[in-house]
Amino acid sequence: MTGNFALIPLAVRERKTTLGALATNWSWVFVGNLLCILFYALLFVLTLAPESEMAKQLIAVSEAKTLGYAHLGAGGLTVVVSKAILCNWMVTLGVAMALTSQSTIGKIAAMWLPILTFFAQGFEHSVVNMFVIPAGMLLGAHVSLGDWWIWNQIPVTLGNIAGGMLFTGLALHLTHAKVPAGGASRAAAPGIRTEAAAER
Repeated sequence: MTGNFALIPLAVRERKTTLGALATNWSWVFVGNLLCILFYALLFVLTLAPESEMAKQLIAVSEAKTLGYAHLGAGGLTVVVSKAILCNWMVTLGVAMALTSQSTIGKIAAMWLPILTFFAQGFEHSVVNMFVIPAGMLLGAHVSLGDWWIWNQIPVTLGNIAGGMLFTGLALHLTHAKVPAGGASRAAAPGIRTEAAAER
């Protein structure tokens, strides 16, 4: 899902799609991910013993990703949004890098380092949190729906959008923008004749 936060705005900028189509895509993909992941979380929780280490870990992570930020107040929102921006910068960088390879192993290698980076540094990814937080709640975490959405899901989604759209999408656009007509001849090195000059 979050790869779309970088790629579709590029298509809008190049006038190959519309803002309406972007909004439709983001909405359907968000809802689809949410519903499917909640269903998976429910099935996954049914496989766990309440006192298992996995269950305890999910509860702890669920509370840390919500109540931990709530405890910090406005500062917590700053932290969670910053982590979300950095996360999707890495994720969308992995998506863009994977597009540069034609082989399966090349695509895996290109995606591996950015994804590993965001996990290793504890950044916030909206889709991952759609699983982790509800799973913890189902297991007994002291997290309300309000805690989940106000202190994590909404700010993380907004941060993921900013990280993907600005730090990867906009950066790709600025570095690969088409050269204006006539720009190539003006930029030609001294002493090198252009085709137009050769014809004259």
